[in-house]
Amino acid sequence: MSSIEEGSTLLLHACCAPCSTACLERLANFFRVVIFYYNPNITEKDEYDKRIEEIKKLIYLINPKYKVELIEGNYEPELWFSMAKGLENEKERGRRCYKCYKLRLEETAKVASKLNIPYFCTTLTLSPHKNSDWINEIGSLLDIEYESTYLYSDFKKKEGYKRSIELSRKYDLYRQDYCGCIYSKK
Repeated sequence: MSSIEEGSTLLLHACCAPCSTACLERLANFFRVVIFYYNPNITEKDEYDKRIEEIKKLIYLINPKYKVELIEGNYEPELWFSMAKGLENEKERGRRCYKCYKLRLEETAKVASKLNIPYFCTTLTLSPHKNSDWINEIGSLLDIEYESTYLYSDFKKKEGYKRSIELSRKYDLYRQDYCGCIYSKK
């Protein structure tokens, strides 16, 4: 991060509080982080609401160098179902997941560009169940299309995922066992 100025603003797409923990621990002492909670893949409204409340709780409990802010995206499961049409029988980690990553990252890039936030990335790379190569590939393509720079990441490295489990326990966070979509729940 030596070529990036400390205190720069970063829009961090967050899927949930547990995945946000270790990412924020690494980022919020260098960046002014704005969490962007945009997850149309979460197909049950109660689950969606529970996850956003846990992110608010996490923001309240942590004490990073730079204050963390939150932007709530629109809840748009109908957009997600439209994107997933024809891919209902895909295996987990298949084409449906790739398109889901793209849907969420593209909205993040749009918001970053609209708000003149110079950098964006996602907590999705923390999960061992997500393909970081795909996520970074998508981010690099969006980096070209929008006026914000994608920050390459693989937050699961250097014990990132393990650290997220530890921090989730420390902060007593709800830790779900699926990404949020109806197909992964099955």
